[in-house]
Amino acid sequence: MRNARTTRRTTVPASCAALLIAGCVLPPGASAAAVPDPPTPPTPAATASASAAPTPSALKPIDPAALQSSVERAAEKLMVPGAVVLLRTPQGTFRALVGTSERGTATPPTTADHFRIASNTKTMTAALINLLAQDGRLRLDDPVSHYVAGVPNGDHITLAHLLKMRSGLYNHTNAPELSAALDADPGKARTPREMLDIAFGRPPNFAPDASYEYSNTNYVLLGLVAEKAGGRPLAEQFRTRLFAPLGLKGTSLPALGDTSLPSPYAHGYMYGATAYALVDQPYPADVRAAARSGRLRPVDYTHQNPSYALAAGGAVSTADDLATWIRALVTGKVLNAAFQRQWRDSPQAEDPAAPDGQKYGYGIAYQRFGPNASMYYHGGELPGFNSFIGHDPDNDVTLVIWTNLTLSPDGRTTAQAMLPTLLNQIYAGLALPSGID
Repeated sequence: MRNARTTRRTTVPASCAALLIAGCVLPPGASAAAVPDPPTPPTPAATASASAAPTPSALKPIDPAALQSSVERAAEKLMVPGAVVLLRTPQGTFRALVGTSERGTATPPTTADHFRIASNTKTMTAALINLLAQDGRLRLDDPVSHYVAGVPNGDHITLAHLLKMRSGLYNHTNAPELSAALDADPGKARTPREMLDIAFGRPPNFAPDASYEYSNTNYVLLGLVAEKAGGRPLAEQFRTRLFAPLGLKGTSLPALGDTSLPSPYAHGYMYGATAYALVDQPYPADVRAAARSGRLRPVDYTHQNPSYALAAGGAVSTADDLATWIRALVTGKVLNAAFQRQWRDSPQAEDPAAPDGQKYGYGIAYQRFGPNASMYYHGGELPGFNSFIGHDPDNDVTLVIWTNLTLSPDGRTTAQAMLPTLLNQIYAGLALPSGID
């Protein structure tokens, strides 16, 4: 339920490192061909944007067969039951659909399947907070104590600190008692206040704005801030302010007690207990071996209640909707011009010693990974699903990846592990090690 993992993060590789893939078995005959849709005729605005963009040589011609083949190989090595890749470029729309949406069946996943998007929800929570600031209902430099009582250092933690993961507050999803409770009663509804009580029961890890640390507690707080400032439930504000205006009919924030998924939906799986997704706890050697051999079957986490995530990671969507969402967010279809500039300029280096490395801003990560290419992106992980969404405004590339296995047997986050392979398919001049071949 985080951007990749709390410490093992989703990273667009800048120096040909990380995100290597490990191995697996795919149901035979369960893949579908990657077929391009016809390019959409450009609007005048898109034409103007394209004329100002860097040289088209930043992109390779997309080979649908090669794209499909690369996703099939990656899925096989990662042992994912099913995977979906949706790619939109100026050449058209391409889909690579692999495996099955439910173990034991031959039902291929589709870009219309609903799945739990986990921390990609943070892009939506952050957008709503910025809309409320745009409306004058709050200011990003307001202390969180104006909206939520009892926050440690709350008079000194601003909404901007929360948005950029710089509050220092303990991450409630790291608490061992939470993962144990989820395993004991997976369907139980859990309130934001209960999650904050877990977080506030530990001391902060650092002073406000002294450092960066990814914490789901920040976004649980921002959900409560949005409800107080907006005067309506978070799910309603998401629907009326974000989803309906963009036509995202397959996207929703379920109620606390709702463990269902709209049809059609994919089942989500993971080896072992909830803690393997919520904290960086590696699989023991015996678990890895049993999973690889097929002696250990993954647990079906489809209907575990995600209410512990809510504004930090509780939304449900589809690949089609997420592609529309991330492109709209990055290209200025959600915020006005002034707030859009502020949003796009918000990413700050996570590591001050690596100013050109991964940056995190207002619910969005950013990285430049080539002379003519950069991407605004996020990732999502919770028990059952792993996903990645990104948009490259330099070249009008949108990429969505989801899998219905959280972690490969060797502990890799599966959708993010596919990323280098896909970037090599899209961009000229990259040679990122994928670990596939």
